[in-house]
Amino acid sequence: MKISVVKSEAAKVSADVLVIPVFGGTDFDAKKVKDIPDALRSKFQKMAAGVKFTGKAGQQVLLQTEGTDHLVMGLGDRKGDVAASLREACGAAFHAARRLGYKRMAFALFGKELLKEEHVEGLALAAILSDYAFDTFKKENGERKVEDFMIVVDEARDMMKFRKAMERAETIADGVNVARDLVNTPAQEITPSHLAEAAKEIVKVSGSVLKLTVLDRKACQKLGMGAYLAVSQGSEEEPKFIHLTYTSPRPTKKSIAFVGKGVTFDSGGLSLKPADGMMTMKCDMAGAAAVLGFFATLARLKPRVNIHGVIAATENMPSGKAIRPGDIVKSMNGKTIEILNTDAEGRLTLADAMTYIIRKENPDVVIDLATLTGACVVALGEEVAGVMSNDRGLAKNFLAAAKNAGEKFWELPLEDRYRSLVVSDIADLRNIATNKYGGTLTAGLFLEEFVEKKPWAHLDIAGPAFAEKPLSSYIGRGGTGFGVRTMITFVEAIK
Repeated sequence: MKISVVKSEAAKVSADVLVIPVFGGTDFDAKKVKDIPDALRSKFQKMAAGVKFTGKAGQQVLLQTEGTDHLVMGLGDRKGDVAASLREACGAAFHAARRLGYKRMAFALFGKELLKEEHVEGLALAAILSDYAFDTFKKENGERKVEDFMIVVDEARDMMKFRKAMERAETIADGVNVARDLVNTPAQEITPSHLAEAAKEIVKVSGSVLKLTVLDRKACQKLGMGAYLAVSQGSEEEPKFIHLTYTSPRPTKKSIAFVGKGVTFDSGGLSLKPADGMMTMKCDMAGAAAVLGFFATLARLKPRVNIHGVIAATENMPSGKAIRPGDIVKSMNGKTIEILNTDAEGRLTLADAMTYIIRKENPDVVIDLATLTGACVVALGEEVAGVMSNDRGLAKNFLAAAKNAGEKFWELPLEDRYRSLVVSDIADLRNIATNKYGGTLTAGLFLEEFVEKKPWAHLDIAGPAFAEKPLSSYIGRGGTGFGVRTMITFVEAIK
């Protein structure tokens, strides 16, 4: 799909359909809506009255003519999050355009309230993400496509700024879609070795700012990664420990590490999941996919901070070699862990991954992303991820970045009174709590044992990482690339 920003009056737009966004509210008056061509004004007013169009979010009125059709989209109250409303309106309009067979689509940003760089970026992002389809394994794809998407502005003084905003959106969307492709690809294709190859390809196309190290089982054994390797030992697939490094081309002493859970298929191990629970477990590497998608953007965005990406990639499978409930393993930081449920494996891989990056690179901040607990989905639903942090300032800054990026996170507590629930009678720790409650919180407390007092945030993205129903109007079912946009916004805010 070709995407562009063009300057034009509404009546002169050359497209199959022009989308006109309007604010709504209790005082909505169809007679006062601007940008409706005079020839269509009376028709719009009659249709608006007929369908009780009040401009609320999601409402649509289609005005068809012999030339360019006009799709009037409601944004809701102007006091709300306008950027988010525009993204949602764009996604909804995009799907309507595909359904109706429009190939050339334009979206109007007219007036001071809407004519902003952030809105151009948001529309471009929503359009590209709406256009995404994972059809690698389909013989035929009969879905209609929008071939040309234009963002139309009527009084832009500096078109260069708007075009830069559009290009930034293209870069971010590329990163999100890299993550979506990785998550959507079946586990027979995305093994730990293939995940390492994907990292290699990202480095190859990114130039000298990225570097890659991949450790095999023998190297991980030498480093004492007993927790990570315990998870991998039931699988015939070799584990691959992936370490990506971005070095800022601008001088900086600041560094941050992102650790992504990379379990490429999670059967539960000997604590076997039920069949229904395994259907989507190719997505258990969504944290790793988000880190890789994020790294795919760095050479173009060039944030002023040095960044590490770490993925302890493995499968979690049952076999005669698999870790057993009741076994005790020794982690890289020396703490012993009693394994009471082999399906609580992600925290074991993250534990050694965080120890590795802290001891090797000593980053200023560590953030992990993981589809870690079903309990988080129970608590926050399928659209909101959980955040837990040992640093108030870090949590505040991260949540601000998430809000600006348009991804939903909610902070959960590291409740100190629950810490005893992950202490074992016969080892230092146990990999599940002594009761079934607060599973997300106890998982966070377990991970905190491996951050060595570094400022750290744990992101449980189990809900929104894989959508069984559309996550928004512009992100449909399957892998969502959740977290990529927030990571980008967060690192760009570091001064």
